[in-house]
Amino acid sequence: MRLEFSDPLRESRLEVPVLAEALGPVPGGYLLRGREVQVFAPLASKRFFRHGWQSWSLTAWVDLGYPPKPLLPEVRRPQADDPFLLEASEWWGSGLGALEGPDGKVLLLGALGVGSRVLGREDLLLGRYAEGEWFLGYGEPAEVFAAYGRLLPRRLSKGPPRLWCSWYSFYNRIHEALLLEVLEEVAGLPFEVFQIDDGWQRALGDWEPNERFARGMAFLAERIREKGFRAGLWLAPFLVTPDSLLVRAHPEWILRDGDGRPIPAGFNWGKPLYALDSGNEEVLDHVAGLVRKVRAWGYDYLKLDFLYAAALPGAEGEVRYCKAMERIREEAGEAYLLFCGAPILASLGLADGLRVGPDVAPYWDNEDRSFWLQDPTGPGLRNALRTTLHRLWLRENVQVDPDVAFFRSRFSLLSLEEMRLQEAMGEITGFKATSDPPSWLSPEERERLWAFLSRDKEVKPLGPYRFRVGEEVLDYAFLL
Repeated sequence: MRLEFSDPLRESRLEVPVLAEALGPVPGGYLLRGREVQVFAPLASKRFFRHGWQSWSLTAWVDLGYPPKPLLPEVRRPQADDPFLLEASEWWGSGLGALEGPDGKVLLLGALGVGSRVLGREDLLLGRYAEGEWFLGYGEPAEVFAAYGRLLPRRLSKGPPRLWCSWYSFYNRIHEALLLEVLEEVAGLPFEVFQIDDGWQRALGDWEPNERFARGMAFLAERIREKGFRAGLWLAPFLVTPDSLLVRAHPEWILRDGDGRPIPAGFNWGKPLYALDSGNEEVLDHVAGLVRKVRAWGYDYLKLDFLYAAALPGAEGEVRYCKAMERIREEAGEAYLLFCGAPILASLGLADGLRVGPDVAPYWDNEDRSFWLQDPTGPGLRNALRTTLHRLWLRENVQVDPDVAFFRSRFSLLSLEEMRLQEAMGEITGFKATSDPPSWLSPEERERLWAFLSRDKEVKPLGPYRFRVGEEVLDYAFLL
């Protein structure tokens, strides 16, 4: 069949051949049904919108003339993207894909459920998934992506809280005395959440305070609240390392393949990673109990990280993932849930905030990793900005987290211009956070941080990659 799209500016119509069942028109396009859908582009396209699977996965317009290169080392692939996408010899996207025509207009095919993939070729979009309902749109990029987003789940509470997070200053080298010292420093600044990141737990899977937190996590939560902040805590509820007590006690909880071997979940902290089986009811009871415990300690802002582990081995696990996160959402009550390392489309409607790019870092790029290992998911401000930029269309569905902004020159390789790009991204998304301890800041840097937290600048889009933020115009097109 052929579907017609009107072009009001040219007073013309575009016919798009489609192999699928048409369910009818909707604002901005059509609804389709089919476990496999084929959409034939009327004009040859050079660029494909490649949407990555989870928070850190590459999302950008890619050149169809250059096929994807394998990400190295292989042990990192499970924590970088849907393994299928990384092993494919052609450009596939997770959940959606789009082709760009010579005139800049786009043809977008997006799933309305979970567990889908979309292949892009010069003249074809091919979508596959079990549930089989799709949106097909054509037109100006902003309008088409907005029309697709209106059909997806949403959860938007009041604006995201201003956040101080321990990760990008101290990483996992935190302890009780250090955090109490920083808590005193930030007490005079307009933060709303003080969040403790990785480093407080005994091990991944063993979510009790280690010896550096002798008075326990409830003690710290109380001190945080006494300063007028909400208490935040980092967890990776579905990720474990082989040396954890949990794995020794419950080896049957590990996600395994058909031959009974643990499915790799990546490599980090110098150790191989494994996933808890999110389809196991005992695992869900365990994770629900963990959320109840930290809520009882007094934490009502939870950063839930490495969540892709609950959906491995890829798109096939997204139904399990949704059920698991619904259980967590129910258990968490009114707590603010920030999802990180999370399957993007499967998290909509469940997360309050959603990390939409790789981790930032106090440097622009790790070229050895980005170039020689073909890994666009590693920490670095360039990677974070590029992927975040191409997921801004999700702002009407979830609070988009671009990660923290830097204001410090101490322990940083970032230029002032590079820091401004990330600071402006905080203004664009409304998600304002930092890890900079005030004692590391010069008076001028502290003043910039105060202004960032206390005032929201007017943001006006000037194009796909240009924004007026206050009186300043920023152009992110060089990241493409």
